Amino acid sequence: MSSFSISGQLIDLFNRRTYPAKIEINKGIVASVTEITEAPEQYILPGFTDAHVHIESSMLVPTAFARLAVVHGTVATVSDPHEIANVCGKEGVQYMIANSKKTPFKFFFGAPSCVPATSFETAGAHLGANDVANLLALPDIWYLSEMMNYPGVLNKDPEVMAKIEAAKTVGKPVDGHAPGLKGADAMAYASAGISTDHECFTLEEALDKVKAGMHILIREGSAAKNFEALADIIKLHPDRVMFCSDDKHPDELVLHHINRLVKRALDKGHDLYDVLRAACVHPVLHYKLPVGLLREGDPADFIVVKDREEWLVHQAYINGELVAEDGETELSHVQAPVINNFSAKPKQPSDFVIKSGKEHTEIRVIEALEGQLITNELIKPGKVENGVLVSDVANDILKIAVVNRYEPNAPVSAAFIKHFGLQKGALASTVAHDCHNIIAVGADDVSICAAVNALVACKGGVAVAADAETVEVMPLPIGGLMTSDDGYTVAKQYSKLDKKAKELGTKLKAPFMTLSFMALLVIPSLKLSDKGLFDGKDFKFSPVIV
Repeated sequence: MSSFSISGQLIDLFNRRTYPAKIEINKGIVASVTEITEAPEQYILPGFTDAHVHIESSMLVPTAFARLAVVHGTVATVSDPHEIANVCGKEGVQYMIANSKKTPFKFFFGAPSCVPATSFETAGAHLGANDVANLLALPDIWYLSEMMNYPGVLNKDPEVMAKIEAAKTVGKPVDGHAPGLKGADAMAYASAGISTDHECFTLEEALDKVKAGMHILIREGSAAKNFEALADIIKLHPDRVMFCSDDKHPDELVLHHINRLVKRALDKGHDLYDVLRAACVHPVLHYKLPVGLLREGDPADFIVVKDREEWLVHQAYINGELVAEDGETELSHVQAPVINNFSAKPKQPSDFVIKSGKEHTEIRVIEALEGQLITNELIKPGKVENGVLVSDVANDILKIAVVNRYEPNAPVSAAFIKHFGLQKGALASTVAHDCHNIIAVGADDVSICAAVNALVACKGGVAVAADAETVEVMPLPIGGLMTSDDGYTVAKQYSKLDKKAKELGTKLKAPFMTLSFMALLVIPSLKLSDKGLFDGKDFKFSPVIV
């Protein structure tokens, strides 16, 4: 590690002042910080930390993710390997840790608390309380990942409580995930020892959770965007706020990361020091991370910004090493081995048929909402042809299907969804939270089947079928979630498929990301698993036909 000094306008986030300073770096550590009379007009501050992210949702392994994130000033992430754990179990968690050690970027992984998230879907693995306790005992595991089973917490389910207690025993924080929980329920959830929540979608909900003692993570991902709803929490409770992306697809990660949240918050007039403490300081202190905050003795993890209007990062340093400069990364691309868990066999169009039994039928329809993980339940007239329910393209009611990837002969689960807007063809993906079965949406059963079979052939990925014969695929060989290809290449491939999807008629900004959450049963109100249509409010299955 080299020794050097750098001068500029230091943004001191602890003393809440900005002043000219000279910083001496010795063997990757901040040796001294000295106030001086004059310094260059460049701003030096701690690097950004994403307080909650699933690296797998970028479709990149950690080393490839790091190459994209670091150019935006992110030097660390609080990373939940929940997605790969649902596919490959503990082996998947260890895979992420091992790959992350091949880059200086600072990844801090949690022990997934909900594998599977519910008993109403088929996952590739199960992590019980003993498994979670064993993970939490590892030095490479920093916290208990988001406790999505909030009904289990409220009802004091023994296994849920054992997992939380295991984290408390080793003194590691517990992350929350409780969309819509307010009042006494929020208080009871937090009192179990849960310290954060990134699922608030109203300011009222966030304020209730702050009152209960929780930290609020303002999320701005590729599909779920809660910044506008929650931004005022920065002013109301500045010490209780962190920034996160949760799920970020590669095309957006190329453009921005936590720096975008910083810019948007400052553009709204929020205090500079409050905003930067949320982006830099609070995650490090809350999770007790070995990430530098520009204090003497800290690791030299910091960024240099020349323009405080746009927040484009000039340089990024990790452990005193220059890792990015003016949009170019110094981090190396690393090839990664393949792990997977995939047993699905090719399907026939007839596998996706939903029989009606009568000519005039009302059906339950999932209403997908732009920029939200929550959905609504609609009751609509079903379109019946020859005794079966089919997509009603004219009214934007399309068929959605989930195919069990882990059992070759399991039946297909199908229902209907609104707001995908496809005029023809189909989309399919094995990125389908939380269990990552194959999820597809389309204008007709033949196209849906073609898209699904394209993913069966490559054991996971993302597909667009214009029709039965014209299918484009981006394979994701690692768990059906990731590739070890360079992130910039993956971003271009993904952007091409996104464009193809929009040519089929969808108006959604991130159609594949939105599709991936339509199997997320723990987010209300209506979702689809491989076992059927699920009511997330009452936590039970609902029939498609009313």
